[in-house]
Amino acid sequence: MLALPMTAAVLLKATPSQMGVLTAMELLPFVLLSLPAGVWLDRVRKLPVYVIGEGLIALVLASVPLAWYFDRLSMPFMYTVAFAIGCVFVTAGTAAQIVLTQVVPRERLVEAHAKNALASSGADVAGPGVAGALIKLVGAPFALLADALLLAFSVLILRGLKVTENRVSHEATHFWRDLKDGLRFVASQPVLVSLAVSVGAWQFFHQCAMVVQIVYATRELGLNENQVGMCYVGLGGGTVLASIFGNRISRRIGPGPCLVVGFAVCGLGWLQLALGPSGVWGVVSFVVMLMCFGLGAVLLFINFLAMRQAVTPEPLLGRMTSTMRWLILIPAGPGAIVGGYVGEHIGLRYAMGIGGIGALLLAVWAWHHPGIRHLRALPAPTAK
Repeated sequence: MLALPMTAAVLLKATPSQMGVLTAMELLPFVLLSLPAGVWLDRVRKLPVYVIGEGLIALVLASVPLAWYFDRLSMPFMYTVAFAIGCVFVTAGTAAQIVLTQVVPRERLVEAHAKNALASSGADVAGPGVAGALIKLVGAPFALLADALLLAFSVLILRGLKVTENRVSHEATHFWRDLKDGLRFVASQPVLVSLAVSVGAWQFFHQCAMVVQIVYATRELGLNENQVGMCYVGLGGGTVLASIFGNRISRRIGPGPCLVVGFAVCGLGWLQLALGPSGVWGVVSFVVMLMCFGLGAVLLFINFLAMRQAVTPEPLLGRMTSTMRWLILIPAGPGAIVGGYVGEHIGLRYAMGIGGIGALLLAVWAWHHPGIRHLRALPAPTAK
C-alpha cells in the first residue's frame, strides 16, 4: 500500500500524471481479464488459486529491489510491476473473496466481512508505520522485500485452511455460454445492477482523489517517508472503528443505507483535505482524510461484498464476482488518469476536491435510489 507508490513518488520523482498511469496499469487487467477469469474460477478450486497468487505477488514485489540494485528501476518497470500485480489480483483476489463464502453461513456474511476487516485492521495500524521506518532505513525498494516475506508466510497459513466447495463438472461447461450466463445473471438482478453502478462511480472518485495523496503529502506537506507512514496509522484507526461497529450499524440501519454512509464518509474526508490548510493543521487534515477513508471504505465494502454474495447461488459465485469487479473497476482507471492529470495541470487539491464532491453527490443519489436505500436485510440467493 505504501512502499510501491513511495518508490515511484520519492525515488523516481514521478509526476502526478505518472502516478495516475501507475494506478491505471494495476487496474487494467481487471478490465481485460475479469470476465474470462470468472468462468475459469467457477471450474476450479478457489483456495489453491488464492495461495498461488500470494506467492506470485511476493515474487513480483521482490523484483523491485532487484531492479534497483542493478540500476534498472524506472517508471516503465514500475508500470510492468503494477500490471503484473493486477493480473494476479484478477484471479487470486476474486478467489479470496469466494473462499470466505465457503467457510461462513450466508446469513452471517456482513459479520464475517466485518471481522475479516478487523483482523486486517491491526496490519493497517502497524503496517504503514513499520513501512515508513523501513523505507527511511533501507529505502522503499528494499522495504518491499518485507512484503515478499510476509506474503510467503501468508502462503504457509493458507495452505492449512480446509474448505468444501461444489464445482460444476467440466463436461457440463462451455466457455462462451458460461461467460454469457454470468453476465445475464448480474444483469437480471436489480440489486447487483444498483451496486455495480453506485460502487463503480465511487471507484472513479476514489481513484481521482487517492492517486495524488502520496505526492501531496511529500511535496505539499513536506513529509518524509517515516512521517507519511505514521500518518497512515490514521487509516488503520478508521478501519478498526468500522470493523468493530460496522456489523452493528448494518444491522440497525440495513446494508443498503450503511453503504451510503460509507460513500458520504469518504467524500467528507477527501473534501476537507482539499479545503484544508497547510502546515501542521494540513498534516492533521491528511490524517483525518485517511481515517475517514478507512472508516468509509470498510462500511462500504463489508456490505457491498455481503449483498452481492448473498444473492448469488454458489455455482455462479466466480462469474458474479469477476463480473462485478469488472464493472466497478472499469471507471477506476479513468478516475486515476483524471486525478493525475488534474493534480499535475490544475492542482493536487482540485483532484481531491473532485473526489470529495463526487462521492458526496453519489451518496445523495444512492440515498434516493430505492434499490439501495430500501435494502434493510441481506437478499436471499436466487435460484440458478
